[in-house]
Amino acid sequence: MSVFNQSRSRIIRIIFLIAFVVIIAQLFYLQVIEGKYRQLAMDNAVFAKVVYPERGIIFDRKGKAILNNTIIYDLMVTPAEVKGIDTLEFCRLIGIDTAEFKKRILEARFKNTAVRPSVFKGLLTKELQARFEENSWKYPGFNLVERPLRTYPFNAAAHILGYIREADTKDIEKSGDFYRQGDYIGKTGLEAYYEKVLMGQRGVQYMIKDNKNRLVGHYENGAFDTASVAGRGLRTYIDVELQQLAERLMSNKVGGLVAIDPKTGGILAMVSGPNFNPNDLTGSEGSKNYSRMVLDVTGPMLNRAIGGRYEPGSTFKPLGALVALNEGVITPSYGYPCGGRYTLCGHGKPACTHAGGGHAANVRLSIANSCNAYYAHIYRLTVDNPKYGNVKSGYLKWREYMNTFGLGVRLGLDLPNENPGFIADTSVYNKENANYWTSCTNLTLGIGQDKMLTTPLQMANAMCIVANRGYYYTPHFVEKIDGETEEDTVLMNKFRVKHDVLTHIPDTAFTAVIEGMNDVVKFGTARVAQIPNIDVCAKTGTAENYTILDGKRIKLPNNSMFVCFAPKYNPKIAIAVFVQNAGFGATWAGPISRIMIEKYLNDTLMTKSKADLERIANTNLMPAYFKRLQYKEDSIRAYNWYRDYKDSSLIKRFLKLSASVNEQKSAPPARKMPERSKKETMAAIMPKEKIYHKQANPAAA
Repeated sequence: MSVFNQSRSRIIRIIFLIAFVVIIAQLFYLQVIEGKYRQLAMDNAVFAKVVYPERGIIFDRKGKAILNNTIIYDLMVTPAEVKGIDTLEFCRLIGIDTAEFKKRILEARFKNTAVRPSVFKGLLTKELQARFEENSWKYPGFNLVERPLRTYPFNAAAHILGYIREADTKDIEKSGDFYRQGDYIGKTGLEAYYEKVLMGQRGVQYMIKDNKNRLVGHYENGAFDTASVAGRGLRTYIDVELQQLAERLMSNKVGGLVAIDPKTGGILAMVSGPNFNPNDLTGSEGSKNYSRMVLDVTGPMLNRAIGGRYEPGSTFKPLGALVALNEGVITPSYGYPCGGRYTLCGHGKPACTHAGGGHAANVRLSIANSCNAYYAHIYRLTVDNPKYGNVKSGYLKWREYMNTFGLGVRLGLDLPNENPGFIADTSVYNKENANYWTSCTNLTLGIGQDKMLTTPLQMANAMCIVANRGYYYTPHFVEKIDGETEEDTVLMNKFRVKHDVLTHIPDTAFTAVIEGMNDVVKFGTARVAQIPNIDVCAKTGTAENYTILDGKRIKLPNNSMFVCFAPKYNPKIAIAVFVQNAGFGATWAGPISRIMIEKYLNDTLMTKSKADLERIANTNLMPAYFKRLQYKEDSIRAYNWYRDYKDSSLIKRFLKLSASVNEQKSAPPARKMPERSKKETMAAIMPKEKIYHKQANPAAA
């Protein structure tokens, strides 16, 4: 072979070697380093199916599951995989139009990118689930995912348990992207407060897809799967039978009820009226029902037991007595010569329901007879106490007592959105009175009026302090968490601390107040709360209130209030009941409390109580003005919709109703409506009016 040929052969070998090295290097890069094409192949053949865990179960004090799980399905979509489908046929199958289809696909792309699964239609009915499963092979990019759905076997405790919904953008951002589109999160109630305990941990199953997009088995026999971990259960103090009873008693009423075990702070029952069935917020109709309730002016979604603010009226008097006794401005034997009115501030107010002598001869009698003049006076003695130098310093000390009783502050129970109520600071009175005021300025604080606003929870907790003679535990629902961890213990510790806030008050003071509250039941305004063989201690309260509607100040029926605990010695239950626009404290709130105590302590009801239960449960005390408020709110929304979208479909019914009213007023009936009337018709739905609702002037009870 010539030298020339040898050189050419060597060059060819080198070229082949270089080409081979380049190919090997490229294959190594594609398959090992970048892995892009491998991932694309995996995406076409393998589907990562998210396995959502069962949320933890919530049990009552006797171990009954008051919140459980069942299985339902979400229809998920991965937009990048939706190719070549018959959109019109798919829309008919799902029950939507093509415009809605495009909107949901775009939302999925925007919220969760095109390559990650998003919920296309959540919580499918069984019929829709079956229809889709039969036709799923036609629709690549769509698949069903199991979803544990909450069920409520007792149809009770909606405001306590709360509800879950799909995590929105804010939830995801707040969690640092821990939550994803399609995850559900507790929004209110125990579901929200104990979210980390209840949520569990999601898992993943890698499934093989065939050429028709059907899932046919586990990839690599499940070697890469991760199991979901179920959430842990909560063991609560709730007595579900007592809770159901309380909800019956508060049906068709506005207000709040709270029952607490004074020895533990465990909440036995809590009701807000109007109430709703927690099952209404689950399943395929959940979103529709939620939207309806949010727009309801009666506020079924508001937990008035922790968020409603009420003047406590005469139910406050036992607390005022304890403060005055501890400050030393009175003794248990202190009396006041009340002639039916308080005259020492010059205006003869407040008035009393008693005018005869001796009804306020000591603390015990003053509570039993609910003497307004007595409690206005001892409030003045407290804030005018010479040792504080001036009324403002004395008032600040009195306010400190109120906060110690849990009024004007959040107690910190295990529910979100607790309202602190309101006990005014001196700055409020300074501003309103040009920086000069006396104890006569706000003397009705002594009878639970003026600027004092409390929640039913706060008053129930205050009764625990009285019943316990000075201490309480922070009110809470959960006694323990299943499989409690160190982190759980940190969460629960604040509910296990005994707060000795007023144990320094002399026992003689507590005895005088407690005996007075017992006398209220024996021969005072709370005789309706008498139960054979059980010593009940109670205090009634009644509050006048008004609303401004259509520019007029309207007197509403009184609020009915009742606070109590039982038995007198070794108390096991403390209750506060507030019923709006229901009359005197002993008329409705009193019997409600008695029935609750009787059921809890005796586990049965007397014949009289059974009859009262039926009477109260079947009485509708919903304020009449809500109908007018609902009309105004609905018409304003209709007007705003018409203004923004030029769609008159919602506004027509309000125009017709208003026109019919104007036609009835006009004469003759056949005459054409003048332009002025037409303007008045539109004015009836203009969103210009503000609705105010103010409570004022509670009367003694």
